[in-house]
Parts: sequence; structure tokens; C-alpha cells
Amino acid sequence: MSSVPSSPLPNSDNSDQQSASSDRHATAEGVLGTARAGRARLNSLESERASRSWWDADADDYHRTHGEFLGVDSSAGEFVWCPEGMHEGDYHLLGDVRGKDVLEVGCGSAPCARWLADQGARPVGLDLSRAMLDRGAQAMRDDTTPVPLIQANAEQLPFADASFDLACSAFGAVPFVSDSAQVMREVARVLRPGGLWVFAVNHPIRWIFPDDPGPDGLIASLPYFDRTPYVETDADGIPTYVEHHRTIGDRVREIVGAGLQVHDIIEPEWPEWLDREWGQWSPLRGAVFPGTAIFSCRKPE
Repeated sequence: MSSVPSSPLPNSDNSDQQSASSDRHATAEGVLGTARAGRARLNSLESERASRSWWDADADDYHRTHGEFLGVDSSAGEFVWCPEGMHEGDYHLLGDVRGKDVLEVGCGSAPCARWLADQGARPVGLDLSRAMLDRGAQAMRDDTTPVPLIQANAEQLPFADASFDLACSAFGAVPFVSDSAQVMREVARVLRPGGLWVFAVNHPIRWIFPDDPGPDGLIASLPYFDRTPYVETDADGIPTYVEHHRTIGDRVREIVGAGLQVHDIIEPEWPEWLDREWGQWSPLRGAVFPGTAIFSCRKPE
């Protein structure tokens, strides 16, 4: 998984839609044989297999397209929360990280974790994709203190209870797992009392629009309350990519159900200085409705 989702094909309820994505995902689709996109129910194991195979296959193209924006190869990484360009150094959603143990869930190639380390934190990066983690290890090969990287599923965090002061995720893991409520419970388990959990996901309102950065992406055409995952499959019907939808209310109930408190929900506005498109994110759409929702949560003392 990665810091920001790829959204390779437009959301569609037509299971016979043929792959029509741009060359941006040609390598992954060629390797995986992606043939169709539609909606289908997937369990945790099916989602895990699809996500691992997709992000392993797409890692090189993903970094060619987005690596510079994310600061993957900068000397100390960067912490960009979302395609709207929100940087942790400006917004301080995690507060003072110096001396804190921090878990990044779905770290991708770990630019955020590296930036946290440069700020004096003790981060650990976790991701499902070995190719993404290998890219992170390559980026920090000259770092004085490399960030530990762990390959694991976010639904089963391989850490003891109360191991971290903070946890964060910039579009990592949460939209791609079948049981995101379990992720919330796992994060709550590994956080110490008073710890923060801040995670960014596609804004749920985006689910009702096609994944198109242009005018067609302004036309609501899909039900907000349909939680059936968006799935791409190969010619044999094996899932090659999955993205799960939850409403704002679903997210809040998952957080509260895990014993956490919702501190804030941030809906970034599209900045005037940013004219960059990123998949379905664009200045046109960003001026009309939010593309990202960032949930700030706290574990009670």
C-alpha cells in the first residue's frame, strides 16, 4: 500500500467494463492481467492478496509519477498528508513528535516516517507491499538512522499492547482493507493511553462521483450508501485491486467502537497554488467538494 491511492480505473457498477486506464498503470495491469472493473464483496484475505499484488506491481510506476511530490528521495523524507499538499510541518496534526514512538500504518516507501525521524521521533513503518518497502529502504540507504520497516497486514499489527505514543496513516492501508474497524481496534491496542491516531482517506463523498479529474467527475452517479467495494479483476475473475468505501458515519462508529475519541475531522480545501492533477484529484473538483478526509483520534488516558 501507498501513501496515496492510485485509483487506477473510474468507479463503476458495470462489472463488464474493460480496463481503460492510462499508461500510468500499464506495468501493473500488464503484470496482473487486469481486465475488468466493477463492484464485488471481498473478505480480508482476498483484499490482502489483491492489495499486495497491486502495490508490488505498481511500485515503480507509482514512484515515477508521485515520488517527487511525496519527497521520497529527499534527504530526510517529507510528510505530505494528501493530494491537496498538506504538509505535517505546516499543520502539526501529530503535535510535537520529538522523543515519541510513532507507528506509520501503510507507510509505502516511508517518506513520512523518514521525515518524522528527522524531527526527532522514533518511527516504525509498516506496509503490506514488499516492493514499496524495498523502495523505502533504497531511499534511506544513506540515512544515519534508517527507519525500521515491517511487512505486515494492518488488520493484525505485530506489536505489543501500548507500544506507541502516536500512529498515523497518509492514505495507507485503511481504504484497502476489508475490515477497517479491526484496524481501528488494532491501532487502539498498540497505542499508549493519551496517544493520537491520525489517518487520511479518500473523502467518502467522492464515492458518488466517477474517478475523473474533469467535468465528468462532477456528475454524481453512484449511491453514497453502497458499501460494495470497487474491485478490478483479471480475466479469470481473480481480484487485482480493491478499494473499500465507508461513510463518514461508518468511520466515526469504527473509531468510537475501538474505544477511541474523535478529536477532529479535517477536510482540506484545494490550495490556490496547486495546479497538479493526481488521478481523480484536480483543481476543478477540489474547488467544488473535498477529496480527502483526515480523522484525528485520541486514546483516553
